[in-house]
Amino acid sequence: MKKIEEIITANFKDEHHKALINIRYTSNYIGVYYNHQLEVFDLTLAQFNILRILRGANKRLSIKTVKNRMVEKSPNTTRLVDKLIAKDFVKRSRSEKDRRIVNIEITALGLETLAKLDVQFEDNYFRQNLSSEEVKTLNHLLDKFRKE
Repeated sequence: MKKIEEIITANFKDEHHKALINIRYTSNYIGVYYNHQLEVFDLTLAQFNILRILRGANKRLSIKTVKNRMVEKSPNTTRLVDKLIAKDFVKRSRSEKDRRIVNIEITALGLETLAKLDVQFEDNYFRQNLSSEEVKTLNHLLDKFRKE
């Protein structure tokens, strides 16, 4: 991958400005990579995120809970879930305690699809370019960057 100076030809005001542009560019770069991998399964990044949330919970969750846990908050979570239901990756049910609450859970096909994606993402070049120690440092710096 090229350095940010080779991609963005504008002059940076300072290293902070360069870092901010670099983070945004890299975020987009990773998104494009993930979208390309997910196309094979007819999934979007947001749908993939929902499936991972449901797998991690290992139980039914309300759509509201899923929406709150998403990396990128989406106002159309219900529509995303509808598409996952149509693909048989997720099933929907009403709460027994409160019929107004709609719960969703991942299906066997959804789990199988995630297992295939896990293998694809396990072997990606992101793991090849950074050592474990570099990843720890990167995580620390990104956490520090977001600290309020």
